[in-house]
Amino acid sequence: MDKIQEGSGKLKPTDEEKLMHSILEDDKEKISDGKIISETINQGIGSLTPDMVMENLIRDYKMAKKLYGETIIRELSGYSPDYIEKNINIPEFKRELKKKINEKFDAMKDDGLLNKEGQITDKGLYLSSIVLCAEELDNLVPKGFGEKKSKKRSVYGDKEDYKNFNKDIYRNIALKQSIQTALRRSHQSIEKNDLKAYERQHEGYISIIYGLDASGSMKGDKLRIAKKSGIALAFKAIQDRNKVGLIVFGSEIKDYIEPTNDFIRILKKLADIRASRETNIASSITKSISLFPKKDTKHLILLTDALPTKGDVPESDTLKAVGIARNNKITISLIGISLDHKGLELAKKIVEIGQGKLYKVKDLDEIDKVILEDYESLK
Repeated sequence: MDKIQEGSGKLKPTDEEKLMHSILEDDKEKISDGKIISETINQGIGSLTPDMVMENLIRDYKMAKKLYGETIIRELSGYSPDYIEKNINIPEFKRELKKKINEKFDAMKDDGLLNKEGQITDKGLYLSSIVLCAEELDNLVPKGFGEKKSKKRSVYGDKEDYKNFNKDIYRNIALKQSIQTALRRSHQSIEKNDLKAYERQHEGYISIIYGLDASGSMKGDKLRIAKKSGIALAFKAIQDRNKVGLIVFGSEIKDYIEPTNDFIRILKKLADIRASRETNIASSITKSISLFPKKDTKHLILLTDALPTKGDVPESDTLKAVGIARNNKITISLIGISLDHKGLELAKKIVEIGQGKLYKVKDLDEIDKVILEDYESLK
């Protein structure tokens, strides 16, 4: 696949703020532009030009629909894909369609979202990331995921129960409860054994890495949903004061971020993921070992739709990497999208060695829910 070339120049903070406000204010044009850019990346398209799009639509509509996907066709033209298919051979409709597509491209170029060659700029990429984020967070609200706190205590967590004061830091003294204890004991002043301290709880110190398969078979809807699910995980975990990292793998490690609490950094990286060719799960597991911090709970979530295909003995390489990861106290869960029998058997071995969970998914819209369920199980 051709790599989309990003435009030169730095994105001004004011431009970012304007784009953010546009999405928050439900600017339908900006949301439409963001969807086009996201799908251009997800479909593995190097660049978009109006003449090229029109030529493909007229020459072989079914092939064009497969190439671009319904979202790009709908948002570029303003017409439903089915309506275009029925009317694409009518001369008057062709002229109207070409006019609308040209106007859309001109507007996106004027806004700095595409360059003259139809390639995505930094500003365009940022817009697509904001639209992706807004769509996923809107999607999560009605699902109502539950939360549960870990029992692990932290001196900087939330105030919960009380205990006898014993070598705690002074800021943890529960003054009201200490006074009440002294009064119950008829003491004229608070004695040392009257002192009470807060027991504090936190949401768990967890470092989690999302390993996303960006091989060629993930192109299109799978990649779009995988990105949104990563956004859901990052938003929820970072909101809980935990850290999230990212590994993007195909035939090799394409990109990665060590566990961080920088949500925008994760968001931008997810938006820019492109599908490639083969699948190399072993390399992603091996890379995660070096990215995780030494302390905290360490967990890797792998999302894939196929067996590993890269390497001389990809299956044994994968299981060997899982064993090394487990020796480094990393647990591994796997989300398999419509895996075949052989893939499912390998997935079972991965989570057995990695002491994680296996999730078999056929409905793409369930992936974000599954990922968050796996995250919640760590707490």
